[in-house]
Amino acid sequence: MIKPSSKTIRFLNRTRKSISFRKLMASPRVSFTILFETFQKILTLNNRILELIAGMGDKLSGDYIFDHHYIDTICQEAADLVHQLIIGLNALSFGKYNDLMAAFHRINDDIKQELQGKPVIPKGDDTIFYDFLNRDSEEMVGAKNANLAEVKHALGLTIPNGFAVTTRAFFSFMHYNRLWDRLDPIFNAFHHEEMTSEEASAQIQEWIRGAKIPSSLKKTVHRSLQQLSKVLGSRSPYLAIRSSAWGEDTQASFAGQYHTFLNEPADNLLKCYQKVIESTFSSSAMEYRRQKGFSENEVAMSVGCQAMVNAKASGVLYTVDPMAPHEDVMLITAAWGLGAPLVEGRAQADHYRISRRSPYKRHDESIACKAERLSLKDTGGTEYIKVPEDQARQACLTDAQLLKLAETGLQIEAHFKTPQDIEFAVDHEERLYILQARPLNIKINRSIMARELPDIVCKYPVIFHGKGFIAQRGIGAGKVFIIDQDEDLDQFPQGAILVAKHTSPRFAKVIRKTNGILTDVGSPTGHMATIAREFRVPTIVNMQNATQLLKQGQEITVDAEENKVYEGTIKELLTYSMTEEPIEETYEYRLLKRVLKKIGLLNLLDPTAKNFIPSACQTFHDITRFVHEKAVEELIHREYDHHHDTNTTTGKLKLALPLDLILIDIADGLAKGVKHTILPEHILSLPMHAFVEGLIRPGAWSTEPMSVDLGSFMSSMTRTFSTGLSAPENIGRNMAVISKPYAHIGLRLGYHFTMIDSYIDENWNSNYAYFRFLGGVTEADKRSRRAQLLANILVQNDFRVEVRGDLVVARIKKLSTEIMQTKLHLLGVLVAFSRQLDVQMLSDQHIQLYTDTFNQLMRGSA
Repeated sequence: MIKPSSKTIRFLNRTRKSISFRKLMASPRVSFTILFETFQKILTLNNRILELIAGMGDKLSGDYIFDHHYIDTICQEAADLVHQLIIGLNALSFGKYNDLMAAFHRINDDIKQELQGKPVIPKGDDTIFYDFLNRDSEEMVGAKNANLAEVKHALGLTIPNGFAVTTRAFFSFMHYNRLWDRLDPIFNAFHHEEMTSEEASAQIQEWIRGAKIPSSLKKTVHRSLQQLSKVLGSRSPYLAIRSSAWGEDTQASFAGQYHTFLNEPADNLLKCYQKVIESTFSSSAMEYRRQKGFSENEVAMSVGCQAMVNAKASGVLYTVDPMAPHEDVMLITAAWGLGAPLVEGRAQADHYRISRRSPYKRHDESIACKAERLSLKDTGGTEYIKVPEDQARQACLTDAQLLKLAETGLQIEAHFKTPQDIEFAVDHEERLYILQARPLNIKINRSIMARELPDIVCKYPVIFHGKGFIAQRGIGAGKVFIIDQDEDLDQFPQGAILVAKHTSPRFAKVIRKTNGILTDVGSPTGHMATIAREFRVPTIVNMQNATQLLKQGQEITVDAEENKVYEGTIKELLTYSMTEEPIEETYEYRLLKRVLKKIGLLNLLDPTAKNFIPSACQTFHDITRFVHEKAVEELIHREYDHHHDTNTTTGKLKLALPLDLILIDIADGLAKGVKHTILPEHILSLPMHAFVEGLIRPGAWSTEPMSVDLGSFMSSMTRTFSTGLSAPENIGRNMAVISKPYAHIGLRLGYHFTMIDSYIDENWNSNYAYFRFLGGVTEADKRSRRAQLLANILVQNDFRVEVRGDLVVARIKKLSTEIMQTKLHLLGVLVAFSRQLDVQMLSDQHIQLYTDTFNQLMRGSA
């Protein structure tokens, strides 16, 4: 049993005793020491929340046992932490983000409702076309509909045209007829075995048959049918109407438990819809749910409404043969006509066992005498038709179709990362339709495979072993795709391995496409690691040199179980990982999974996007990311020289350079006893010390005089004052506010202005550096060239950079202490090197010239 830690409670108590956030908000002027203490508390809260989210994600791995009490307690912990986080940000910003509380209460109310056994109704429309659905739509349309839409959009496979009547419509139907209040006593009696499933079902189904469909739902369905008719070019299409309930086609298949209607006229849709809802509470479905540990409160039914496929042949593909899973073959069964008799076990069918490896040779086949087929009636519905004797004994799939099925099945398996049970149809134009894709539940003796694996994997060269941290366990293989900039994500291919210098939550854009993630640097508790755990993508971070050793297009296997990366694709290892016993999905497991969607999902990916606002926060993770970004902004833009305490240590930094720099130490940024004159070795502030070491690097600071024409000089002076970048009383002042982990540096060198704000400690999630540069003494084109030079150098060194004219803004964050110090060192060198460089930027060629000169300087050869 997991016992939740009391660390959070103790931390919050210490926070409340040490500082009153609300008291800060009421104070018009507060010393910077107090504001900085608030900022540090925000960082600590941020890191604790990320650790908590990571811990909740780990519990879903199947290696832990937990109960409802754990979920209640951990959700309360998360709520307390996020609440304090919001108060802290409003203290730092003097109440600028009070509307965050509305988002917090909205999210927390949803979590409380889930904990009380009342599933939250997803927001959205009553009907949604498959064109607008994907795998992430499971709560809205059930796994069957969501998976079908996914294979269309992610893999480009053909599915029937159509739409889903959503779970929201189901809840609307139930509420409109006031059925829940009547059902609760029935559910309770059934749960305590005071009623049989037959008795409970009979009563519930009677109420559903007597219920009315809301007029709003009728109108929405009618509009969707009209739209589908236009797409199909038919005034009255015939439909396949299929269930897609919560839990169906997941690890629990619910196969055959709910009604399906084939070749129904569009006018019958609402009548069939109501019958599907009725079948939700059949005695067999209720008994199945009880045996699988599903609560009746977890029931939600979506219904798929699809254009009927006039199938010439239909069948089922298992990507692994359930009866011989160790033989590396797939199983295909097929029959003439529609597939319903085959899946119901009432039809003779052809059987094929085909190799899982290209060119997909047949191990064996059995062609049955298929004397009849289920066919469509012209007036709707289906009928059995006798198959001509010569056709009855023919194979109903061609060699080309078998090859296409094998390729398609393995493509779907690779995407969903588990063996698949796939229903398909081939129409009279020989087009292959995927009708359903769900996990294939099989039992495999993995010990046999485990004994054979060492002899297999030793044949493949090991590229990495034991480097970095595993953020999400698993095994994946594919071609390396190196991400240098965000735009590369638009070209990311299906099934590739994402390799990048840094972790980034923007990788969520391709998380469904990738088979694994490797990064040079990064934290296993950062935002991207949370996303990788959410989608179960094998991920190793902080490998140091993955981008250098791996080549674009190189085929590799990522073993994030043993922390290894192999050259080539080890199919046996992939098969072994996919045949792992499925996690037993208890009620508590599913409950934690649902609440984690309100706590751990990250939707706010880009701080520069228009939707990076409080009202767009959908989870506690969104709020946490928003607060962190805005807290850093608030600290960066604070006017430090007006808000430091009189009891802080202040002195002038003594350097061999012509630079007057005042240091204000607010907490342990300088050695004890230092007063007025400060030497570099007195600086204990991690970012400040690294910056100064770069500033005084031999060869960086040029002392040669630069000639400037009078026009450029007067232009720069006019611009300096007119833009408000520096008031006259501050001209010539260079100042830094520091503490042990923090530095805010403001410099005026020549006629440009540089600001650096950085925080570095042992927790990677807290670390960041912000760089801003503007101005110069020359004409605009020379200043712009220097700005481009700075941008080029910063991009080379992993900063995210924005350039507007001669304004350069760069950011970097969430790297280790050592790496962050090297980045601050680089900024010191860059500030010294570029101090008067705008004068020399005579042409665009000088941008590359001085970039090369800087790189030589950093390598120590200048």
